[in-house]
Amino acid sequence: MRNQFPKIFLYFLGFFLLLNLIQATATQLIFDEAYYWYYAKDLSWGYFDHPPMVAFLIALSKVFFEGELGVRLMSCILGIGTMTVIWLLIDTPKKKEYIPHFFVLLASMPLLHAYGFLTLPDTPLLFFTALFFLTYRNFLGAPGVGNALLLGLVMAALMYSKYHAFLVIFFVILSNPRLIRDRFAWLAVLVSLLAYSPHLWWLYDNRFVSVNYHLFERPNRPYEFFDFTLGYFLNLIAVFGLTFFWIYKAAFKTPAKDLLTRALLFVSFGILLFFFISSFQRRVQTQWIIVICIPMAVLAYRYMLEHEGVRKWIFRMGLVNIGILMFLRIGLVFEPLFPVVYETHGNRTWVQKITSQAGEIPVVFENSYRMAPMFEFYSGNPSFSLNNAWYRENQYSIDSSEARVRNRRVLYVSRYLPKGDISFTMPDSTLFYGIYIDPFRSYRKLRTEIVNIPKTTGGSRFSFELRNPYDFEVPLAELQFGLALLDGYKQIQKVIPVEVISEEHQTLIPPGESISMHALFPKEPLDNATFIKVVISENGLRWGLNGKRKELE
Repeated sequence: MRNQFPKIFLYFLGFFLLLNLIQATATQLIFDEAYYWYYAKDLSWGYFDHPPMVAFLIALSKVFFEGELGVRLMSCILGIGTMTVIWLLIDTPKKKEYIPHFFVLLASMPLLHAYGFLTLPDTPLLFFTALFFLTYRNFLGAPGVGNALLLGLVMAALMYSKYHAFLVIFFVILSNPRLIRDRFAWLAVLVSLLAYSPHLWWLYDNRFVSVNYHLFERPNRPYEFFDFTLGYFLNLIAVFGLTFFWIYKAAFKTPAKDLLTRALLFVSFGILLFFFISSFQRRVQTQWIIVICIPMAVLAYRYMLEHEGVRKWIFRMGLVNIGILMFLRIGLVFEPLFPVVYETHGNRTWVQKITSQAGEIPVVFENSYRMAPMFEFYSGNPSFSLNNAWYRENQYSIDSSEARVRNRRVLYVSRYLPKGDISFTMPDSTLFYGIYIDPFRSYRKLRTEIVNIPKTTGGSRFSFELRNPYDFEVPLAELQFGLALLDGYKQIQKVIPVEVISEEHQTLIPPGESISMHALFPKEPLDNATFIKVVISENGLRWGLNGKRKELE
């Protein structure tokens, strides 16, 4: 170990671990972390937005600590684990002469910095990407059953972290087509599929809800060059900060002299190309390309060791990056130092404002899968996100959390209410009102699917199926139906109420069954709608996300 990890390396590693543990303890959660904490309250092989690795990490952290560190402990460990594995990936004795340069390079990368203590799906994605390259290198050096088994397990862990991991595996295979004829490579694939099968079964059992959402259901908007494509190029700079020029230069100047280097280059440029093409369809978020930090860190450090000028510039500009990032890290805790109001600011305060007025009753947040878990984390009281037609589905749409608040007295919180029984202001000055509802009854899991669309819609009759997935009867009298009009980007334009009757003139929807319903299309024009779907309002609540889209001819 002493040969692999000199004392100064271990000192740096220990410093970053201590720094991240302190940061993890002192910093309030961001909204996404609270959402993944909510995942971990009910461990499963899958969740609406992501595979389950992030929930497993939080569940393990909670074994040892409470509060914020009980969410982030494993991220702190994986953060230094990622640094360690990247170090092992660099095969040259010369690396020991420039250990401070190594840590400056890694610590200057903004998101690599952040994912050293924040618990997000990208945290395990980065660690297992680094580990995947290490096991792949070992596999190349000594292909056999043992290394194939290990490679397969790491690939499964990578896919359990985030679906984007598929791109890493795909581009590595693309870099080495001979793997197609390697029986040990196929053994690795088989092992990974077996290890990943619980999540695949979960997807099947949940109607591939995650895949459908990410690939087909996610709303979009018209192409905007400045926000989509130009924004993508700005993200390429943001990933590395002030060192971006020399890091990209190192990648472009590195020849593919061996299979590992070839894999590093294929993953780096393959992902950059993939999301460049994607930028012509939708806005690319910075964290989507974060995985390139692993191969590019290896390529850049290798290049630094051989080119003194680049080494000096990355070290200098890296220190500036670190100075800025350390200032921002302090600002995450001490609000006046941060340039803007951020998610880690004031969460305990707004939660306390609600509980001081509402007590311990459950709180239902309209259209906020972010506020609901944050409230529950800091208050300990039950919460629920009621998602309507103008929002999106999330974990609250598919789990059993609705049952915790149904038929109870709740506080219903929304930014769209004109007034309320209580009010509070978020740190960003957004005003929210809350009203008491007793009893609260929602049936957001009801599903509708249009069966037929006549060629002439105005005033014509159409049919749809209404499915009740609950284990109890749902009264039709509590439901109102509407026809939602969507544009070509799947954005709702408006909802038109429609009168419906059931085929058998039923008044109740039996548990676990579907009934046929009929309605008339509105006589008014459909405003050039591209898609339509039937949505439901229960007991006066805003229209839900019930319907399956149907394209108009």
